[in-house]
Amino acid sequence: MPTRDEAWPQGTPCWIDCQVDDPAAARDFYSSLFGWDIQDSPAEAGGYLMATLDGKAAAGIGPKPEGMPMPSAWTTYFAAERADEIAEKVGKAGGQVFMPPFDVLDVGRMFIGSDPTGGVFGVWEAKAHTGAGVYNQHGAYCWNELHTSGYDQAHEFYSTVFGWHYTEIGDGESFTYSTFALPGQTDSVGGMMDASALGTPTYWLTWIQVDDADGTLAKATELGASVIMGPDDSPFGRMGILQAPQGEVFGVIDPAKAVGEVPTGRA
Repeated sequence: MPTRDEAWPQGTPCWIDCQVDDPAAARDFYSSLFGWDIQDSPAEAGGYLMATLDGKAAAGIGPKPEGMPMPSAWTTYFAAERADEIAEKVGKAGGQVFMPPFDVLDVGRMFIGSDPTGGVFGVWEAKAHTGAGVYNQHGAYCWNELHTSGYDQAHEFYSTVFGWHYTEIGDGESFTYSTFALPGQTDSVGGMMDASALGTPTYWLTWIQVDDADGTLAKATELGASVIMGPDDSPFGRMGILQAPQGEVFGVIDPAKAVGEVPTGRA
């Protein structure tokens, strides 16, 4: 079981959480779907719920901020050594910081921002909470990717802010997709897709690994979710995209059921 007990390197997707109207209903949905043990946080945490797998932090569920109308959504957080420095880079690179970085009790420092193409993300400076303690297994996040209408602009922004470098794995015509890696590293930690032809808003999509994609999609629909895409085969696994009962979108993938050759890519 892949686990981690220390802070993630800067620029790595390190945490996921969702903001919903009814956290209690989301607790029922996700605990039934993924087997998460979802615990209440201290009262001063404002109703935030912590989901764990085998005692390791897997994801969070929280209420939407008061006075800030927004759709229910999953948020991808990127690790930062100093959140304030990353916030400054976001602004200089043409992004937006919705509020200055702030401390979350004694567990970390964070902010929520967006890139110039509209992709909303979080930044997490670890203190007591180092981010996800479990990953790449059933019920844990395994991949995060940006679906953007401004592919080249997004490349430039995240390279400026986090130092990412990219490998193109799509054909550049019917499918334009790249993976990104941290400075000086070769292992991919996430992806970016040109979604301009789809006409959908830019967003970060969280993928959660499962042992049976078809079974997970079927169970999710029984619990009130809708299947947006799939199940489909790919070189990365059998996958599908779901919209949960409160509207938040996420993907599920079974990497053990990969079909076809993984593209080699080009830098």
